[in-house]
Amino acid sequence: MKTLALLFFLSLINPLALLAQSAGDLLPKVSEALSEGKDDYAVSLFRQAANAGVDQTEMFYWTNVDKNSAVAPRLVNELATYYKRKRNYDKAYLFYKEYLQRYPEDVPALVSCAEMEMMRGKEKDAMKTCEKVLMLDANNLQANIFLGNYYYLQAEKDKKKLDDDFKKITSPTRMQYARYRNGLSDVYTTNYSKAKNYLQRVLQLFPSTEAGKTLEKIKRVEAEMK
Repeated sequence: MKTLALLFFLSLINPLALLAQSAGDLLPKVSEALSEGKDDYAVSLFRQAANAGVDQTEMFYWTNVDKNSAVAPRLVNELATYYKRKRNYDKAYLFYKEYLQRYPEDVPALVSCAEMEMMRGKEKDAMKTCEKVLMLDANNLQANIFLGNYYYLQAEKDKKKLDDDFKKITSPTRMQYARYRNGLSDVYTTNYSKAKNYLQRVLQLFPSTEAGKTLEKIKRVEAEMK
């Protein structure tokens, strides 16, 4: 009697506690829903299973899901989203790439993939992914922000090296000075101007204070080069 009263009390203060299920409980139900063509229900159960035990759920995806089925990308997207939320960037990247094999022009997935590449220290890969995003959606804010900042930081790095090397020359000749100025011009053309274009697009899309500040810095570089 006391046990029943305790269970009733627990159900009142936390009605979901008694309904919690493990991934092992949920995944057979995913299989059943899939076999019955109840894709939406299967995806919902799969999401719950990932939260309850992602390792088991991931194994289920690799071993029990038909990768050619219409629902497979939805399930892999659930895993990608889960790992992104948990900041497991390697796993999230893996599953975004898996998803993009089916939908290579899915802009939100490409943006998330670029974010994972950046978090994994693969800035050049992220740059290429963002360039692909902008081919599909020229006004994508996140891709424009990333590329604007990427090219600006690259330009600052290259300019600093040029400045540092030139300062080492105690009495530069006209030829050395001309070479230094040509180097600055190349840095501007290669990186600063690209950063400027992307950041101007950012301001057209969103009133970003940071983008505005960076553009002001680029203007100062332009003034120095005249």
